[in-house]
Amino acid sequence: MMSKSKSPTSDSTPRSQMLQQNTWPGKDGLGAYTADPTVFGPERIVYFNDEYVVIKDLYPKASIHLLVLTRNSEKNILHPFDAFEDLEFLAKTKVEVERTKEIVASELRRRFGSGSTQDKVRLDAIESDEPSEELPQGRNWLSEIKSGIHAHPSMNHLHVHVFSPDMVSDCMRHRKHYESFNTDFLVPLEAFPLSPEDPRRHPRQNGIVDVDLVCWRCSKNFGNKFTRFKEHLAEEFEEWKKL
Repeated sequence: MMSKSKSPTSDSTPRSQMLQQNTWPGKDGLGAYTADPTVFGPERIVYFNDEYVVIKDLYPKASIHLLVLTRNSEKNILHPFDAFEDLEFLAKTKVEVERTKEIVASELRRRFGSGSTQDKVRLDAIESDEPSEELPQGRNWLSEIKSGIHAHPSMNHLHVHVFSPDMVSDCMRHRKHYESFNTDFLVPLEAFPLSPEDPRRHPRQNGIVDVDLVCWRCSKNFGNKFTRFKEHLAEEFEEWKKL
């Protein structure tokens, strides 16, 4: 069984109403979605099947931010470092994450393709009086999607973040939000299984967090000036959309 929303990132329903549908307390909150995704509507659920649920992050840190949740009751309560020691489970999760990345890429094209220089040739071909049987590829939005797990997850149930790189959101409110998605604190699935000596197992001890704010796109260093940094990210987002 699968339920898919038409727009995987729209959020027109008030948070208070969504949370009244089916809530689990505190850090166990993600468990509600894996236990019974049918309780939630398309304003929260992107799609689900017997093994995974993909949802829109309730507090997104980028313009598009989804979570891939496993419904495996033995794995979803494990720390990802432990869960992904199982290579079969890791492989299945990678497949689901790649599928989710394609959804995010499609949504980026839907939202921003009309203003993208690289997509203009493709859009012109679609709108042509005599469209070609094979459309130009246009911008490769998929190559820009980021994904991974946090070295120290904030929620108890295993989840993989899949998101656009812009980091523009009202919910990105302090530097730790940014650095948790733009340093080695975010561990890609390709890195698993992690060796026991991997420094990402202990990010604070190994200087991975509490670092300067550095723009993901132009690498400009803002130190700890978060307000100016957020303004800069918004400016970069506008330029990035035009590529």
